[in-house]
Amino acid sequence: MLTPETWEDFAALVEANNGVWGGCWCIGFHPEGVGHGREGNRELKRRHVTRGTVHQVLVYDGERCVGWCQFGPPAEVATINNRKAYEKDLAELPDWRIGCIFTNAKDRGRGVAAAAVAAALAEIKRAGGGVVEAYPEQTEERPPQRGAYLHTGPEELYTRYGFTRVRKIAKWRWVMRTKI
Repeated sequence: MLTPETWEDFAALVEANNGVWGGCWCIGFHPEGVGHGREGNRELKRRHVTRGTVHQVLVYDGERCVGWCQFGPPAEVATINNRKAYEKDLAELPDWRIGCIFTNAKDRGRGVAAAAVAAALAEIKRAGGGVVEAYPEQTEERPPQRGAYLHTGPEELYTRYGFTRVRKIAKWRWVMRTKI
């Protein structure tokens, strides 16, 4: 888990990857969203970690942090992509949301994202479970995306863990749910 004790491991991974997407620091799904500059985003994330207002599992290869999965209740993971389309047909909020998944560039294709999602779902179960929602991108029947990184994950990753499509909220993005 991302805690004050694991902050340095997380920070090393973020810094090794250009602040993640040019300085996001995995703050984009928090209520504040991005837009506070690289250092501002870093400080906001650090404050969430210190206050305990972040749920994020870290994946390690030995002692090196190689990825993560951010999750939390809707109030914590409040800023989602395609919000207007999401809210249009929203019947009820989930108990949990999975925001972003990140894998170190040199460790992609080694199952890090799958391990991160599995660990996040285990933490959700440990916390009492409920309806879990994710917002992955469709990759089947989609033209190749040169240089693209699916920060919310590919649809087939979630299908592996029992998520099913609920509704489409963008050309290639779905709301998917499961119950833990």
